[in-house]
Amino acid sequence: MYEGPIQDLIDELSRLPGIGPKSAQRLAYYLVKAPADDAKRLAGSIVQAKERISFCKECGNVAEGELCRICRDEGRDRTVLCVVEEPKDVSTIEKAGVIKGRYHVLGGAISPLDGIGPDDLRVHELLERVERDGVTEVILATNPNLEGNATAMYVAAMLKPFGMKVTRLASGLPVGGDLEYADEVTLSQALEGRRDM
Repeated sequence: MYEGPIQDLIDELSRLPGIGPKSAQRLAYYLVKAPADDAKRLAGSIVQAKERISFCKECGNVAEGELCRICRDEGRDRTVLCVVEEPKDVSTIEKAGVIKGRYHVLGGAISPLDGIGPDDLRVHELLERVERDGVTEVILATNPNLEGNATAMYVAAMLKPFGMKVTRLASGLPVGGDLEYADEVTLSQALEGRRDM
């Protein structure tokens, strides 16, 4: 235990995802040693983000206003939707620069152990967008884990009656990786998802 305010800061920082007690302690001491202007700028950024950022009413991505920058962009293809679990996934996929369509954020993945079912996700909103916008392809870009795969299969089944192209991100070997280090599941997925050259 530490002196009052530093312990409070450590406790608050350790509540953040991915920050354990040791990391929280290092961050707290860094902030205490940092110039007051740096700490105030960080605090101001947090307050400003909480006050100004909301979620896009169209896709569920983070937005400053009613619509995010992607949904406001009239140059984006409305007939192609990339479905992701969380807003952070949008920025990850955008960095690749391949998707010229729009996005739909589900707000998580199906996880019965965590009490998250299909009704807790934004699937109904997705189906409304597909019908309204005449979507011709939905790219399912959920995480390649048990929950992400279950979510992708559920969403694909819900989209089947619409008769559009439904694709899933390929999974397999990373670029620059060596075959000898690949596990059996990754290697089998890479072989199943192979493509013509």
